[in-house]
Amino acid sequence: MTKLSVNVNKIATLRNSRGGNVPNLVKVASDIERFGAEGITIHPRPDERHIRYQDAYDLKEIVATEYNIEGNPIEKFMQLVLAVKPTQVTLVPDSVAQITSNAGWDTITHQSYLQEVIAEFKNVGIRTSIFIGTDLKLIEAAAKTGTDRIELYTEEFATQFELGNKDAVKPYTEAALLAHELGLGINAGHDLSLENIQFFKEHIPNLAEVSIGHALISESLYLGLENVVNMYLHKLKVRNEK
Repeated sequence: MTKLSVNVNKIATLRNSRGGNVPNLVKVASDIERFGAEGITIHPRPDERHIRYQDAYDLKEIVATEYNIEGNPIEKFMQLVLAVKPTQVTLVPDSVAQITSNAGWDTITHQSYLQEVIAEFKNVGIRTSIFIGTDLKLIEAAAKTGTDRIELYTEEFATQFELGNKDAVKPYTEAALLAHELGLGINAGHDLSLENIQFFKEHIPNLAEVSIGHALISESLYLGLENVVNMYLHKLKVRNEK
């Protein structure tokens, strides 16, 4: 069964936009687990524009399922992960000012660097995953880094699927088959949504985990909007009747 890990970055963005602690990130993460999610993902960035480094420590205290921290393994990030010791660290080659992840690792060019980073995390018992595209040569090189898993970067699939091109899943199927042959676990994430997740899951063998944030939070806002509006109307009606 494929596990769902919910990325709560957008909750932190909403909180930070107003100041204070509404919505309460820790409570939301706990509720998400209570609703059935099998993991919580965060992706802190150096400027802490959404997830703050303190959030990583606070969430460590309450996450009862799998805890996944994503990011570029710069020194500050590595210190955080080694201190928090999440279930999994997902290595993503983001630049400092990047809005969102838009590329996977070149595991050939950066192989020795990744080997060193991964060894350091694995020495303290943290499962490792590499954010990567579908190039089979890079999948092969990823297996030589010592990583436990890869996370397939799925933006291209999602874009093409929305245009009606269902064949766009084929490179991901091939990449997953090769990764499994090489002994790698398979995760996936980026722009997966209610519209495409079932099709993707059905075509990716041995898919262990998906990490979904932006789409899931956006869909939750819309699908829950009618209920919340009516709750307000009900309370206003009750008050008027008094």
